[in-house]
Amino acid sequence: MNITFIVNDYMLIWNLLFGPSISESTHKLKQRLWLNYRKQYVRIQNDQQLILADEKNFIPDDDTLYNLFFETNSYETIKKETDKYRLYLLKIWDKNKKDVSKILKEILRFDLNSYKVLVVHPNLNVIDYATKPSVHALVYGKENIKTRSVTILTELIYGIIKRELQHYNDDYKEIVQAVLELAILNEFATQLDEHSHYLIGGDPTLKFLKRQIYPYWLMYLGADKESMIRYMMRDKIAFDADKYAIETELKKTDLRGFIDFCIKNQKYIVKINDLEMS
Repeated sequence: MNITFIVNDYMLIWNLLFGPSISESTHKLKQRLWLNYRKQYVRIQNDQQLILADEKNFIPDDDTLYNLFFETNSYETIKKETDKYRLYLLKIWDKNKKDVSKILKEILRFDLNSYKVLVVHPNLNVIDYATKPSVHALVYGKENIKTRSVTILTELIYGIIKRELQHYNDDYKEIVQAVLELAILNEFATQLDEHSHYLIGGDPTLKFLKRQIYPYWLMYLGADKESMIRYMMRDKIAFDADKYAIETELKKTDLRGFIDFCIKNQKYIVKINDLEMS
């Protein structure tokens, strides 16, 4: 898997205009621009996806706000800080990319395209992805300069895999989200960090669903009845393994196949009255 980290002026300024204010000076500037250039704000509100699609050749239909922001005294400082942040992310990626690729191959079992990460200022606290299926790109800028590299890599990979799974029908979004969290926030982070990250982070409303899927997730990872016990001890998630028949085909499929299995068998998997799993 290959990731390229890029700082693009249009993407950076767009997020400064539409994202949270990162300083008092940018807040005042945005207020002034909104009051005086409201029509221009509306015209560029969808530019982020256009920039993601082709950042090298992007030309805005209206560059008024971009130019006004670019010419401010504060932008040069913001750009320098963002360039420094990009190098920080690149260093983390270069140091860990072999391990990341190996773990992802085991968990996903399908190949990933090369991705572009358009880096913005970390104080914008944003991670977003291209919605067009053919565009393999993210926007990333999180307040994690002092955060451990495991967290940063997990966030990046989470954004990438979420984009890869966006084609699923909204009717199944809870199952897809639960499997995504098990795969990346839990198992990927666990293998990368070498201690369990299960049931840490993610959407708290999915905790019950993730526990219900967990036994089948272990089967996907290749666990038999004996090794299930080791996983349960590692992750501190208990269930009665004798109540589950081993679905041997799960260890032969990929993550999309596992999601399809969970969707097809959701009435069988999700036992609403199973108090042991609550």
